[in-house]
Amino acid sequence: MNKRWTIDEIRHYVETKTDAQLLSTEYHGYSQKLLFKCACGNNFEKTWTKFKTKKQHTCGEC
Repeated sequence: MNKRWTIDEIRHYVETKTDAQLLSTEYHGYSQKLLFKCACGNNFEKTWTKFKTKKQHTCGEC
């Protein structure tokens, strides 16, 4: 069974394991796109699944 993530757990993961920043304040499930800020300063959207498991931690320009 998959772990159910909270927005605080996602924020902690992003802050400690990537150079991105989480801008979203709510999380309602794996298919919801979250708003992130890339290390280059661009904002981008990804689902939590793509961000975490596919390692898509940057915007489309990086």
